[in-house]
Amino acid sequence: MIPKKQQLVFSNILIEFFLLNLSILTVLFLRNFLFATDNTPVVLFSEVVLFAGTFNLVWGFIILINRDQDFYISKERKKKIKSFILNAFMFVGIISTIAIVFKIEYFNRSTFLLPILLFSFLNIISFGILSDIYRRKNASLGLAKVLLIGSSSKWKSIQYITQSLAEKGLDLVGFLDADGGKAKLENVNILGDIDDLENVLNQEDVDELFLMGGTLTDKMTKTIIKKADFKGKRINIIPQTPMLSGSALKPYSFDGLPFFQYRQTPLDEFSNYFLKRVFDVFFSLTVLILLMPFFIILGIIILSDGKGSLFYTPHRKGEAGNVFKCYKFRTMRICDDPVNGTKSTVKDDPRITWIGKYLRKFDLDELPQFFNVLKGDMSVVGPRPHRVNLDKDFRKIVNDYMVRHYVKPGITGWAQVNGWRGPTVTNEQKKKRVWHDLWYIENWNFILDVKIIFLTVFSRKTRVNAF
Repeated sequence: MIPKKQQLVFSNILIEFFLLNLSILTVLFLRNFLFATDNTPVVLFSEVVLFAGTFNLVWGFIILINRDQDFYISKERKKKIKSFILNAFMFVGIISTIAIVFKIEYFNRSTFLLPILLFSFLNIISFGILSDIYRRKNASLGLAKVLLIGSSSKWKSIQYITQSLAEKGLDLVGFLDADGGKAKLENVNILGDIDDLENVLNQEDVDELFLMGGTLTDKMTKTIIKKADFKGKRINIIPQTPMLSGSALKPYSFDGLPFFQYRQTPLDEFSNYFLKRVFDVFFSLTVLILLMPFFIILGIIILSDGKGSLFYTPHRKGEAGNVFKCYKFRTMRICDDPVNGTKSTVKDDPRITWIGKYLRKFDLDELPQFFNVLKGDMSVVGPRPHRVNLDKDFRKIVNDYMVRHYVKPGITGWAQVNGWRGPTVTNEQKKKRVWHDLWYIENWNFILDVKIIFLTVFSRKTRVNAF
């Protein structure tokens, strides 16, 4: 899934859960205060929590089995309304089954049905409003921008492709014509020929490339892939027949049109992304709540140890190359410039404070990054974010280094729990760290995240090169 689409999809899901809980609270308020009778039983707070929790879990289950990211991006109103109605019937069926099986008797049938009906109605209304906003403010919603590449003379269905991209909520930046930039297409910006690719990627805001398979030579395709990997841009191949092979090339259907995506990852699947994001939010909230007294004590010690602020907020590159402020507890008397800093920490660095030495050794300085996780800049587990200047250095050694930016950076990662942390002086250190990160991206699963969190806390390898 394209990162910008992920943000939009997750925002829509949050709105749905907000409307669901608003519907529940509205019905319970009307039942208990406005339309209560002498025969109406008093509902305890614990019963309300159980009632709302059950509804939220059931709706989350329905989303996982019945929805995908294209549902929230698509402009097809009839298809969406039909889905809302079918999901409402499923919702009623599951909730009724739970009430019968567990013999829940303190709510009558209307109390079960009314929130679902109200929620379904509000969902359809909000969908119409969001669709209008989508049409008026396409660019401001952060929709993914794509570049189409191919031969206009060898493929006659370019207009159909561009129309399909638009219907799926993608913003077509332009077209690079393998015939020398001579194409004339309606409502499509011709940006030149294939030789202009590097300049276009430098000048235009492009998230993904779509290659028209069968119209490009193998040499052209491999050159495009190399340049795209260097820039960290995803590649999708629209096949006549696949010209590449290997596990990195996986097919998927795009509204009935077959595509091959190069380097498709498990987190492109909506259910996987949704599960990881929900886990990130709940895990981060739990850690922040439980450790807040510890944070306060650390803050007092840090502020009392010389001049300086409590936090150090260096700029880091995250998902899709977006730059964000990474929160850390300050561990040095003199900190490197947060934006353009290039000075790495060395062993026995004289800048490190006495408390900073222990914070860094046990990775306690990284704890404020759970706020980054809540904001959506980071994940609990993922490739560690590097300083901005290190991207250029790593890319010279590992061409596909920027593939790390396909996913959110993490507080901890597969490379770190395998001992590849600390200074990256040699080419081997750089390659091993990146290869571990790429392996994680290509082989992600939820159990692997749990394993990495466990190893982060208990493995000795994680402490290697910690200073």
